[in-house]
Amino acid sequence: MNKIKLRKLIPHLVFLGPSVIIFTIIVVVPFIQTLYYSFTDWNGISDEVHFIGLKNFIRIFSSKSTFLGSLWFTIGLALVIFILTNALALTLAVVLTSKLKGSNWFRAIFFLPNTIGGVVLGFIWRFIFVVGFAYIGKTFGLKLFQLQWLGTPLTAYTGLVIVSIWQNVGYVMVIMIAGLISVPQDLIEAAIIDGANAWRTLINVRLPLCMPYITICLFWTISSALKMFDLNVALTKGGPYGSTTSMALNIYNDAFANNKFGLATAEALIFAVILLIITGIQLFFSKKKELEYT
Repeated sequence: MNKIKLRKLIPHLVFLGPSVIIFTIIVVVPFIQTLYYSFTDWNGISDEVHFIGLKNFIRIFSSKSTFLGSLWFTIGLALVIFILTNALALTLAVVLTSKLKGSNWFRAIFFLPNTIGGVVLGFIWRFIFVVGFAYIGKTFGLKLFQLQWLGTPLTAYTGLVIVSIWQNVGYVMVIMIAGLISVPQDLIEAAIIDGANAWRTLINVRLPLCMPYITICLFWTISSALKMFDLNVALTKGGPYGSTTSMALNIYNDAFANNKFGLATAEALIFAVILLIITGIQLFFSKKKELEYT
């Protein structure tokens, strides 16, 4: 019996063993290190590591901490990006799945920004906001383009929202299109025969059947917005005066600019918990809607 069990176990070890080892090295070990360093005052460079208990976590929620400011900024930014990206992507998906001439070309055009990396995209839009808009505003006398787009907290916030939506809406649109196309045509025809117009068909037939796709889109947009880093670094660098510093950028600054690696790991743990809670709530309600329509 032992030989039979061993023979059955060997194929599992051969196929799962490498994956388990890689997962342990890449995920489990760094997570344990993060837990350890979050209770220390390590600066990320020195060999000296001193255990300080919960001092890093207490400091995070003190009045001197910049983490809470970056937390509320990130949540506010993510909420706006979450709503506008999904609303615009759904609108584009509905339009491009209709009998629109050249819809395939429009799909490619809207998806193209997603193929550009966040850092490159940030520098491109930084040039547009600083140089391009200033030139247009001066040439045509348009006050909107003469604003210091990255020079005030409100305009810098607006710039981040614009660029993030411009980059991600095409990706969400493609997923929405796949969902709308997957709806059986006979159900749509039955709804039309029953007297439903295009709006009623969309709300009561097409969107409910697309809930699994919508769940993916909602999860991806909220998680990617909360984890924004590369676009934030390239476009605003957290400025002006730290008003557009996201949680990810704040953790990076504490770890590598301020040499407070222990504090940064504690912030990263809290960030992970917050991210888990927000995305968990979103998935709970989305899955609940899926069950209602199945």
